[in-house]
Amino acid sequence: MDKQRKTAVLLINTGSPDAPAEAPVRAYLAEFLGDRRIVELPRWKWWPILHGIILRTRPAKSALRYQGVWTEEGSPLIVHTKKTAQALRERLDGIEVYWAMRYGNPSVRETVEAITASGVRRLLVMPMFAQYAAQTTAATYDAVCHEVMSRRDMPALRFIHDYHDEPSYIEALRAHIEAYWDKHGAPMSVGGKLVMSFHGIPKKSSELGDVYESQCRRTAELLADALKLSDKDWTLAFQSRFGRDPWLEPYTLPAVEALASEGTPRIDVVCPGFAADCLETIEEINDELRRAYEHAFAGAPGQHGEFHYIPALNESNEALEAYESIIRRELSGWI
Repeated sequence: MDKQRKTAVLLINTGSPDAPAEAPVRAYLAEFLGDRRIVELPRWKWWPILHGIILRTRPAKSALRYQGVWTEEGSPLIVHTKKTAQALRERLDGIEVYWAMRYGNPSVRETVEAITASGVRRLLVMPMFAQYAAQTTAATYDAVCHEVMSRRDMPALRFIHDYHDEPSYIEALRAHIEAYWDKHGAPMSVGGKLVMSFHGIPKKSSELGDVYESQCRRTAELLADALKLSDKDWTLAFQSRFGRDPWLEPYTLPAVEALASEGTPRIDVVCPGFAADCLETIEEINDELRRAYEHAFAGAPGQHGEFHYIPALNESNEALEAYESIIRRELSGWI
C-alpha cells in the first residue's frame, strides 16, 4: 500500500540544446519548431519552410548565441531547473521531485519512465510557466499524457494550470525585485522606469481565445500594485517575436528604444514569465536590449543612460517558497 500511495512532483521547462554547437542546436530546433503547438500551420505549408530553410540556416546562428550564455555547468535553463528541483525535494519532506525538458534532454519520455519504474502512483505535473499558453503549458500536457496513455497501469495525474495571480508568486517577484533595488537603487528615484517583459506569442492566439495575454497583463498589474508603482513608473511589453505574423504588442525592443530616445535615464527590465534565466533573458534582454537602449539613449549632453536587468527567480529562496506553497496546495488529499 505504501508503494501504491507513492507521490511525486514533475517540474517541466521548455528545454535547451545538448550543447552550443550546430548539430545539437539543429536537433533541438527540429523538435521544438516541429511541434504543432509551437507553429500552428498546416504541415504541407510549414514543413518545407522548416526543413528547407530554417533548419539549414538558423542552427549555426543560434549556436553562436548559445555559446554566449553557456556556463561551465551547461545550459543556464537546465542548470537552474535542476537546482530548483533539488531544493524543492529537500523542502517537501521526502516527496520525490523530478524535472524534465519539454524539448531536448532530459526528455519527458525518459523521465516519465523513471517515475513509473520507481513505483510512483500519484504524479503532480508543474509546468514552469506562470501564465498558461497553448505553446507552453498545453504542449507540456501533450507530452506527459502521450507518455502515460500507452501504459496499462497509469499513475493518477494532476496538472498545475497556471499561477499567474498566485499571491505567493506575486510576493516572490516583489521580494526579489525589491532585494535587487536595495542593492542597486530603484529606477524611479532618478525618473526611470520598470519594464516587465513577457515572452510573446502570435496575436492570433489571443483572438482564438488563448488566455496568455490577459494573464500576463494581470500578473503585471498585481506586481505593480505590490511594488506600489504608479502608472508612470512601469510598462509592459512582449519579446522574442518569431516570423512575420503580428505578435502581442507592444514589442519590447522598440518600446525600450522609444524610452531611450526620450531620454529616460534608467531602465530596469524584469521578465516575470520566465522561471529561469535562459537565452531569451541573458542574451536577448541583458545583451541585445541593453545595447539597443544604450545606442538609442538621447539624454542631456554628458549623460549616460543606465540599464539594469533583474535576473529571473531561478532557484532563489523567494521562488522556492512560492513553488512549495503552490505544490503543497495542489497535493492536498494526496499527502
